[in-house]
Amino acid sequence: MKRSFRKYHRIFGIILSVPLVLTVLTGMLVTFVREWSIGIGVPASFLLGIHTGEIFHLEGIYPILNGLGLLGLLATGLSMSGLFGKRTRQNPKN
Repeated sequence: MKRSFRKYHRIFGIILSVPLVLTVLTGMLVTFVREWSIGIGVPASFLLGIHTGEIFHLEGIYPILNGLGLLGLLATGLSMSGLFGKRTRQNPKN
């Protein structure tokens, strides 16, 4: 079971790395541009368009896909961690 979760976790991680990195970096850059007035040569509206998926015409589903992908990674990662597995009691030797 853990082996199949590792396989799915690896695939999910590779697929989701690009949209998650885009979301994180553009979110940070929007904060820099708007709140700290740091000019990077890119307008904040363009960065927000990438951040929300609007530039790809996915603004309605992009956050949902990011969230579902993260939930999938959490589920497979936690299942591999063994935190929720059955614990066997060892009999103490007398």
